[in-house]
Amino acid sequence: MAKEIERKFLIQGDAWRSQVQASRPMRQGYLCGNTRASVRVRIAGDQATLNIKSATLGVERQEFEYPVPLDDAQVLLDELAGAVVEKTRHELRHGDHVWEIDEFAGRNQGLIVAEIELSDPEEPFVRPDWLGEEVSHDPRYYNTELARHPYTRW
Repeated sequence: MAKEIERKFLIQGDAWRSQVQASRPMRQGYLCGNTRASVRVRIAGDQATLNIKSATLGVERQEFEYPVPLDDAQVLLDELAGAVVEKTRHELRHGDHVWEIDEFAGRNQGLIVAEIELSDPEEPFVRPDWLGEEVSHDPRYYNTELARHPYTRW
């Protein structure tokens, strides 16, 4: 069984931008979701995946991810997914960890969220100066919710 331990934070300012090491556009949509799990298809650059994630609130969830052919993912997004989330994922290293910073576009324009994956919920990490409020326990910031209730409509 795969487990994801991830913490999410809002961003303060633009100082993080000078530290970005890689960026790639992403487009993702949800094929279904309920109180137990969500099923997502994502295209990131030229790679596509199908992801199943438990609908558990907090920093620790079950997660399974599988590669799918790019053409299949495009059809799933265009014909079967509900609302689509668009973003650019930026990666940078700070301390011993890689941070993923999602800069949202489209209906979530203006939202920027930093994520860090950990091996344990209590694992210490170096907090960058540009890191703002933690939103790990706020379901509004989950991509499944952003697809249904976009940031621009809050």
